[in-house]
Amino acid sequence: MIYGSGSHTYEVQENWWQLPEGWNFGWIPAVGVDSQDRVYVYSRSEHPLVVFDRDGNFLTSWGDDVLVDAHGIFIDAEDNIYCVDRDAHIMHKFTLDGELLMSVGEQGQPGAEGEPFNRPTDLALGPDSEMFISDGYGNARVHKYSPDGELIKSWGTPGTGPGEFDLPHCVRVDPRNRVMVADRSNNRIQFFTLDGEYIEEWDGLKHPDTIYIDEDEIVYVAEMDQHLTIMTLDGEVITQWGSERGNEVPGMFYACPHGIWVDSHGDMYVSEVQADGRLQKFIRQR
Repeated sequence: MIYGSGSHTYEVQENWWQLPEGWNFGWIPAVGVDSQDRVYVYSRSEHPLVVFDRDGNFLTSWGDDVLVDAHGIFIDAEDNIYCVDRDAHIMHKFTLDGELLMSVGEQGQPGAEGEPFNRPTDLALGPDSEMFISDGYGNARVHKYSPDGELIKSWGTPGTGPGEFDLPHCVRVDPRNRVMVADRSNNRIQFFTLDGEYIEEWDGLKHPDTIYIDEDEIVYVAEMDQHLTIMTLDGEVITQWGSERGNEVPGMFYACPHGIWVDSHGDMYVSEVQADGRLQKFIRQR
C-alpha cells in the first residue's frame, strides 16, 4: 500500500520492530529518532523507554525506575532525550544512554492552578536552548524555562480565543523561531513569538496531537481523529490520509495517532494510543 502523494509518498513496513521475548508494548504515546537513526519508543509499558535501530533490532531499554506515565518525547541536536512524564507532573532530561541529567517539576506533585506542572504534555527547545513545555491536561499553559531549568515565564488561559487553550498537547519551535502549540481540543495549531505573543493559527485540524518539523521545513501532524497531515511551513497541505477508527489495514490508523517523528532517510514513525502496541513505519519513496 502506498500512502501520500507527490514527493511525499510512503510504503508502510509491517512488523518492523522486534521486542525481546516476553516483552510487550502497551499504549505508545511518543516516538523519537536520534542523529544515528536509533528509534526511541516511549510507552506505557513495563519497559517505558525502548531503543531500536532503524531496522527494528532491539538495542537497549532504560528508565524503568524513573518514568511513570509516558507522554511526550523530544531529542535535541546533541542527542539528549527529554521525556515528559504526564501523571508524575515532571520532565526528565537524559543522555542517550539513559543517564538522568536534570528534572523539572516535583515528582508526583501537581502545581497550583496555572503553575507548573499539572499533567504536562510535551517539550521543545528554542534557538538558545530554552525549554518550552506544554502543560495541558490540568492546566492550559505553556511554560518557558532557561536551559538549566529556571522558569522564565508562562502564558495561556482556558478558552477558544487567541492565546487561549483547550488542551495544549504539543509544543515545537519552527525554523522561523515561532512557538507552535497543538491546541488539541480547539482543533488548531497556534503560533507565538518566543516571548509568548500570539501571531496566527492554523485551524480546521482534527484534534492535533503531535508535531514534527524536518530539515526541509515540512510539518508533520499526527491527529487524534485517525488522520495524518503533512504541510508546508506556510500551512499549505501537501498530503494527508486517515481512516475510521478500528481500521486494521496496514498504513491506516486503528486507534489514535499520537506520536510522530521522521528519520534522516525521510522515513516516518507514527505511534498510537487507545490500543496496545501500535507503532507503524512509513518508508518514503524516492
